Amino acid sequence: MKTADPELMRAINRFHVLDTIRRYGAISRVEIGERIQLSPTTVSAITGSLIEDGLILAQHEGDLRGGNRGRPRVMLALNPKAARVVGAKIAANRLAFVVTDFQGDILAELILPLRVDRLPLSVIADLVEDGVRRCVLDAGIAMEDIKSVAVSLPGIIEHGSGLVRASSIFRDADVPLKEALVERLGIDVIVESDANAITMGEHWFGQARDCDDFVLVAIEDNLTLGVMHGGQIFRGARELSLTLGDMVMGADPDHAVKLADVASEKAIINGEVSDPRMRDAIRLGSGMSQVRGMIEAGDNKLRVAANKAGAALGIAIANLVALFAPPRVILVGSTLTLGPHLLDALHSSFAKAIPQSLREVAEIVIENADDRLWARGAAAVALGELYGSPWGTTGPARTFNADALESGKSP
Repeated sequence: MKTADPELMRAINRFHVLDTIRRYGAISRVEIGERIQLSPTTVSAITGSLIEDGLILAQHEGDLRGGNRGRPRVMLALNPKAARVVGAKIAANRLAFVVTDFQGDILAELILPLRVDRLPLSVIADLVEDGVRRCVLDAGIAMEDIKSVAVSLPGIIEHGSGLVRASSIFRDADVPLKEALVERLGIDVIVESDANAITMGEHWFGQARDCDDFVLVAIEDNLTLGVMHGGQIFRGARELSLTLGDMVMGADPDHAVKLADVASEKAIINGEVSDPRMRDAIRLGSGMSQVRGMIEAGDNKLRVAANKAGAALGIAIANLVALFAPPRVILVGSTLTLGPHLLDALHSSFAKAIPQSLREVAEIVIENADDRLWARGAAAVALGELYGSPWGTTGPARTFNADALESGKSP
């Protein structure tokens, strides 16, 4: 029989205790144990070490019973001053930043409307550094008070190394963004896909606060995917983020048709970029608002393209439901600005493609997520790692080592 590594189990339990306190606010040890099915002894040991590390606070509440003051009940809450983090979103035409405390409450926020796509790495890293430092200053604290910075952007990201394998933001592949930012900021930096960041944002602050298992589809010029399973982001080999745009929708003898070929913003707009109104709208990040206006003014070509994109997305989402059977599918992204011109075809094709046995499994939720939530989701990525590997007297959680467990040795 294989035995689980005790330190790994302690780290997992510690994370769940912290996350439960974050979710439910002031809560007793008994309630924590009931919600995550841990023994009173285990909960007491973990919460004791968390109090000692300054990550949670004990609050005493008087309990009046029959006119007599009973024993005060001890309630536990996160210590908001235990850590501060910065979350950032890099988009083609803007940078968004938030500074949050340990429980994810926003202390300061900043939006910089700058076109950054296709700039050299050094310039983008300088702009991110300036944004981080300015937002931290606006929060009334110093960089020395920031525990970590999480930066999100579209593309395929290698989470552990911070390597940007591919992104519409950069001209080149395999961009060492984390390395460049650590050099400038001098603190821990996490680089994450924006789909994973907004997935965390929805789980912590948005439409999935009550749901530990769901799928998120980000529908913009990049079609990306976030999968939450058991309250944790699912990542692929080498901790790679997931992409949806490369999903094959059909093939002929010459080439495969990918979802991005039909449903990305670039595919919808197609040759319309010659229109000066469209060019300016794209540059300012409001291309889909312009498309919707042109459709409603009678542009049949764009209407057909939007419907075609919606139909393809409906089939892709039906495939995701068939693969993962999630109780909820959350749709976010600027393409949703098209409204019924996209969504009517999406819902129709989904209904036709989904198997009868899965018809009642997943609800599709539309979320109008602003830049603030995307950046706050990046901050949640940073906080999630602090919760999973807390500092202090009990020490950080060690990396899981499958070979060591197989051999029965400590990692």
